[in-house]
Amino acid sequence: MQNGWDESAAAWIADMGEDGDFGRKYVLDAPMMQRIQGQGFVDALDVGCGEGRFCRMLRAAGLAPIGIDPTAPLLDEARRRDPAGHYRLGRAEALDFPAARFDLVVSYLTLIDIADIDSAIAEMARVLRPGGSLLIANLTSFNTASPPGGWQRDARGVERFSIDHYMQDRAEWVAWRGIRIQNWHRPLSRYMSLLLANGLQLRHFEEPLPHGGPPDKAERYRRVPYFLVMEWRKPGG
Repeated sequence: MQNGWDESAAAWIADMGEDGDFGRKYVLDAPMMQRIQGQGFVDALDVGCGEGRFCRMLRAAGLAPIGIDPTAPLLDEARRRDPAGHYRLGRAEALDFPAARFDLVVSYLTLIDIADIDSAIAEMARVLRPGGSLLIANLTSFNTASPPGGWQRDARGVERFSIDHYMQDRAEWVAWRGIRIQNWHRPLSRYMSLLLANGLQLRHFEEPLPHGGPPDKAERYRRVPYFLVMEWRKPGG
């Protein structure tokens, strides 16, 4: 695929392992599961499920998730690790499900991978039942607006995190540990406007801090808001 995922699938699987990377394991997993556990969700759709790590977490929490992803090698790995799971080839921009099918839709670090974000958010809202939740984890727009590497030294030698061209939607190639994929930067207002325009109501917003992990890495995540978590509710139900 043109965004690099097919070519990067093997490296991604190796990098994620079973527990995920630092951001998932030490920053995002806990607040994401806090928004899910004990809320009565049953039918869940994981949009951009990749190798199925979060689907496995949802199943362990008692939900019945369906995972979709456009990258076949990642789905093959998801099925290998979770033979009883339900994984389908599919794209966020054209979800092959009827309206109001799920009481929980999850987008866990996938909005940054989607070119047609207008269609994707409209589709996620469409398949959500009235009263259901769209739970989003995403890189912050501060993060995606940074030049390569983000951290730079100023004239005094102090390391700071820089951003530029914040208001401009754009795709950027990013690479690490054998992975080379295309990520989208958009200002936060772009996401918020789309979610509001599709009739969703914001119920929760946070920029979670790390809880554990290597102290030097955790400190960087405390200095800069790397991630956000949002829960949007569909009225009714």
